[in-house]
Amino acid sequence: MNRRSIGTTALAAALALALAIGFVAAPDGMLRAQDRAPAPPVDARAVPENPAQIQLSFAPLVRDAAPAVVNVYGESRERAPSDPREEFFRRFFGDDVFGGMPQERVQRSLGSGVIVSADGLVVTNNHVVEGMDAVRVALVDRRELDAEIVLRDPRTDLAVLRIASDERFPVIPLGDDATLEVGDLVLAIGNPFGVGQTVTQGIVSALARTQVGITDYQFFIQTDAAINPGNSGGALLDMSGRLVGINTAIFSRSGGSHGIGFAIPASMVRAVVASAEDGADRVQRPWLGASLQALTPDLAESVGLLRPAGALVTDVDPRGPAAEAGLARGDVILGVDGRDIADTEAFGYRFALAGVGGESVLRVLRRSGETELRVRLIPPPEDPPRDPVRIEARSPLDGAVVVNLSPAVADAMRILQVVGAVVVEEVPPRSLAARYGFRPGDALLEINRVRIESSRDVERALARGRGAWELTIHRDGRTITTVLRG
Repeated sequence: MNRRSIGTTALAAALALALAIGFVAAPDGMLRAQDRAPAPPVDARAVPENPAQIQLSFAPLVRDAAPAVVNVYGESRERAPSDPREEFFRRFFGDDVFGGMPQERVQRSLGSGVIVSADGLVVTNNHVVEGMDAVRVALVDRRELDAEIVLRDPRTDLAVLRIASDERFPVIPLGDDATLEVGDLVLAIGNPFGVGQTVTQGIVSALARTQVGITDYQFFIQTDAAINPGNSGGALLDMSGRLVGINTAIFSRSGGSHGIGFAIPASMVRAVVASAEDGADRVQRPWLGASLQALTPDLAESVGLLRPAGALVTDVDPRGPAAEAGLARGDVILGVDGRDIADTEAFGYRFALAGVGGESVLRVLRRSGETELRVRLIPPPEDPPRDPVRIEARSPLDGAVVVNLSPAVADAMRILQVVGAVVVEEVPPRSLAARYGFRPGDALLEINRVRIESSRDVERALARGRGAWELTIHRDGRTITTVLRG
């Protein structure tokens, strides 16, 4: 074998050895470490090494929180509707002719609640106590105590009760829902189906759910912790034992839990409780004085945004704080007080949390670029005064109550502001107005082609109808003109 053959053989052997130990020749002639194939996964399972590891449990959290979760029972009584002939005989022959007093119809509700202050303030859902004449709460020790409704807030579906007792009660401290992340463990405590206090465990499935359609201020925590009928108003706890939400609703086709439950965040609960503690009978929220629209992908592209996030300003009330701050039609609101917003519902939630008094900082995108505007936080004014009028003229609106539409009325009735309009505030169930299909929130613009400027104009305009009335009405964002006869 010649020297060339020996050299070639030696080089081949060296390369084989290098490959065997994980090295290859680099372009510069240096040998480098070769990337190895990933090692097989290590099995992290292990046998518990001590009794403490076997006894890991949520029990300590539940033990501390359970005494502050109550059952809420509501009851209302009303006389059952009777046959007109029965009323005739009662009038002339007394109640005994039908076996005693007229029958009452009793309605009952069942839900849960959370004690949030030692003097007996309880937070629950508004739909648990809505329409109820009497409310009682049952404590974990099975005592039942009377409670009064201190404040109801239908727009958030929250209500605050006060237990009629001088004793001091255990509480669940309010937590910070802003620290929650998807995947965090949570516990739900309530009274599902009336079976008694029950604890379920799950994770935070999503945050800031806005397209749910449950309340006006939609910004829900979604969880897969089992929530069922009767859990409404119960506690959603984090792993520190703090209240991060009030369980409110489920997504279900059968009425049972499918692992999609929604809770009102603690930040909104805190705002409603603060109003109750201040002695208010309703929650006062700031007025922007502008109409907003969600951004579509096309709209987002037209204003230079990469994704449809924010709220587009479509109209500005010249008398409102938005106009005063310089907000204009076509602006896009991207954030409130340092927090980004995804849509109009997120804006409404963040702006409502700012409360009344002081200022709120809006991050706004316009053609000239991003800027910040300071908006005064004031309540919606009742200007013009509502001046209620009950319609008594024989007409399609007979029995209805109409008022002047102001920002305060629009906010309370959750309708759009229509400048200069008069709005139907009340429609008694058996009135002629109800038979014709009128409902609270209908804005009256014209009657018999005469512009309606105030609530006092309505009855005068109706009196000229003579059996036929042409009405122009604004309802649900649409303007309708119709002729009614009677």
